[in-house]
Amino acid sequence: GAAVDVVASKSTAMVWLAEQGIRMPLEPEQQSAFWREQAEVPENGTLTCHAWGNVGATIASGSFRTQGMVIMPCSMSTVGKLASGLSGDLLERAADVQIKEGRKLVIVPRETPLSLIHLRNLTALAEAGVRIVPAIPAWYHQPQTIDDLVDFVVARALDQFELDCVPLRRWDGGELRP
Repeated sequence: GAAVDVVASKSTAMVWLAEQGIRMPLEPEQQSAFWREQAEVPENGTLTCHAWGNVGATIASGSFRTQGMVIMPCSMSTVGKLASGLSGDLLERAADVQIKEGRKLVIVPRETPLSLIHLRNLTALAEAGVRIVPAIPAWYHQPQTIDDLVDFVVARALDQFELDCVPLRRWDGGELRP
């Protein structure tokens, strides 16, 4: 499996509490256990959590090799900063490194509606090679639960790396294939 590095933005804890009713720990060591449980990461899987403000972390350097990065969900604030080349925290710095090194960066915006400013910022990122994968689930796979909808969006983001981590029924000319 792939090694995974996690940076939870300062808003992540607030969003998890509001949307999931779950309190996310703020310290990286506690976050590691939290994310392992939430994502059902096996004990032998490599998962490293980094403090949001630690701009000196390994992932903030172009010499740290990665297959790429996903920001999911990606706020329009982060989109605007990345489109402007600004990076004030580890999440933004790591994303900026992916762009400058020509590595894959996938962002999953979920804002709606989008303003002209949002669209221009997203366009600037797309022109810089960033993959934009909106959190817009499809319905052809006949989702039965919210988790099915989430899994679809996660699978489409991971498809950008040619990873099949999430089971997904795919469209095949009118018939679904597993």
